[in-house]
Amino acid sequence: MYRAGRWIGERFQYPRPRTPLRITGTVPKAPAAVLIHDVDGTVRTLCLDLDTSKARKAIVDQDAVRLAGILRTAGLSYVEDSSPSGGRHLYVPLQEPISAAEARQLVEALTLRAPSLDPSPHQNVTDGCIRVPGSAHKSGGYQILVTPLAEAYGILTRRNPAMALAALRKALAPELYRLEQKKRRTQARTVASAPAGTPALQDPAAPDTEPARRPGESARGLLGRSESPLRIVARTGLYDTAKYASDSEARMAVLNHFAACQWTADQVRAGMNGSYAGLASLYSDKAERLLPLEWAKAQAWTAAKPASRHGKKPAHNYNTSPTQLTGGSPNPSQHAIHQLVNDLENVLYAVLDPRFKTLGRAGISLRFLIRAVLAYMRTNQTNMLDIGCRSFAVALGKDHVTIARLLPALEAASAGIFTRVERGRGRNADTYLVQLPAEFEQLARDLTWRKGKIHAIRPVFRVLGDVAALTYEAIERGRHSPTTTDLIHTTGLSRRALINHLARMENLQMIRRDRGRWIILTTTGLDDLANRLGATEDRQEQITRYRKQRAAWHAWLDRHLLPQLEEHELYDQDIDEYWLPPTEDEHERQHSLWHAA
Repeated sequence: MYRAGRWIGERFQYPRPRTPLRITGTVPKAPAAVLIHDVDGTVRTLCLDLDTSKARKAIVDQDAVRLAGILRTAGLSYVEDSSPSGGRHLYVPLQEPISAAEARQLVEALTLRAPSLDPSPHQNVTDGCIRVPGSAHKSGGYQILVTPLAEAYGILTRRNPAMALAALRKALAPELYRLEQKKRRTQARTVASAPAGTPALQDPAAPDTEPARRPGESARGLLGRSESPLRIVARTGLYDTAKYASDSEARMAVLNHFAACQWTADQVRAGMNGSYAGLASLYSDKAERLLPLEWAKAQAWTAAKPASRHGKKPAHNYNTSPTQLTGGSPNPSQHAIHQLVNDLENVLYAVLDPRFKTLGRAGISLRFLIRAVLAYMRTNQTNMLDIGCRSFAVALGKDHVTIARLLPALEAASAGIFTRVERGRGRNADTYLVQLPAEFEQLARDLTWRKGKIHAIRPVFRVLGDVAALTYEAIERGRHSPTTTDLIHTTGLSRRALINHLARMENLQMIRRDRGRWIILTTTGLDDLANRLGATEDRQEQITRYRKQRAAWHAWLDRHLLPQLEEHELYDQDIDEYWLPPTEDEHERQHSLWHAA
């Protein structure tokens, strides 16, 4: 079946006809689109619609190349056509039909890799359709076949085997996992906000189920609802012309946003070559010449803005500014601090970790909190830390209220290693002394230092969880490649939980099993994986939220905190501030003054 297109109001649509239109040998004269779902809801061809209404043409062309590379790597053949408007279509024919839910899931996962991809044709089982090569276009012209005709005929005849589609699922494992977690969170929020007596919600895995949309919101908008508007501009290159008069103003707004987020020039360039290619399209071919100049302007503007607005430096955040200590011993050298951290790592693995294993879920959080403490020591090169709960929260991917509960528990369970020496006041956080007690000195020196760096929770494990982070660390920092049994003994986790997380990380190509032993796959970058899982955006959102909270707290202090006056400011001995009564002979002369007094 196909649908004939026509203008309905200001939109060109393909409405459902009263009488179904069957495909014949005659090409329709008006624009027409072919339904992509069978009557039973199955899909025989994945249809990837790259639309210039979602991103600039330069981004559409880049996305077409990117998607083509993903498909070819998975062993999938495809047919491509182009639109007079600059859009692209990629058709992936399948030998075995798949369900509408599975097709939708794959297309939405690809949408996370290509911002110009419109997933809506696969999000509507009854009305999802797409214009095929040869179809007339609403603005004139036709949809033109890019793939040579003989090659396209062969691809559509042979079609792609199920094995190649399984390879595509494996390549999109991070995006599929991200969508699954987002759907679960949406389902949990909906259930939590539902009034008592509300009927049970439909299974979120059902084909027709999707999170509630706002009026007039597309599914694409639903996926990016929580994303910053300027990040969307950086991805797509499209901006509100009522807000930004030109490409120059739009890209300066994006650069100001990145500068405020404490990005570096190298990070901006890397983003322009990756997920933020829309920013590169705003430069056209002038990026190499203009980017250094405009980036310097953005840094200068963001540095001056807080001072002009508040008259003070911006709120402290460990991730954006160096820590200013409230105190501490100046004696330990940099070398001494690094040696102290190495010794404390030995005590951590030999004494503290086994002790924390007995504390259940809270014990896992304490294990990573002490790791964050050691990481801050090495970074700040001091054993006196005044790191606030929110900075620890960013490092561990948790809420600052949780950190406030964990810090006293860590102090009590650390056997004198972690001790609070000063309570925070005003802008200052609590100050902690980290030291190696005498009872552990011999143990620390008898054990060999471990290779690699100690980490708190790296961004990718914000999504995968603390158990996965603990398992990955045990493989990464183990003295040899461990078996599953070794990991159970090292981490203290149950076999079932451990196997589930090992399988998940293996599916994400973070680790692999070689003759019964687990090893790290160094070809998979954790930063890139964090971007694909959405962990980087989650971390940045938390940093931005805490920065606003700190600014609000500092503003409250400025309004309500009374200045602390010294004694000499209250009374100056050199100034006669009291009045003596008159003598008797002056009584009559100052009678009126005396009564007044």
